[in-house]
Amino acid sequence: MRKDATTNILLLIIAIALIAIALRPYVSPRAAHAQTAQAPNTAADPLYIEPGTVMLRSTDGNTQVFGKMVVDMQSGSIWGFPTLTGQPYPVDISTAKPPVSHPMYLGRFAFEDIDR
Repeated sequence: MRKDATTNILLLIIAIALIAIALRPYVSPRAAHAQTAQAPNTAADPLYIEPGTVMLRSTDGNTQVFGKMVVDMQSGSIWGFPTLTGQPYPVDISTAKPPVSHPMYLGRFAFEDIDR
């Protein structure tokens, strides 16, 4: 008889605790927080990297190569990183050393004129 009473009391305590856990979000919900413009661990200049590769044309019109287009979202500057192929990263099959793609300036988006 003593075991049944102890078991019932323990089950009652567990049930009350589960009900308290289930009701807590309704009684005192968490406050919603808006996200900041920049996460604390991101670079100072946010960049948009266009998916895939595009044909990059230099500003003087003499060079056309495949590459990645990158836009600096704060200044509007557009940069191209040549990959030399349709691959999303630089490829040079003539050497075993990994190639480094240096940016070439392509132009600028005038973001400040949007509000006019």
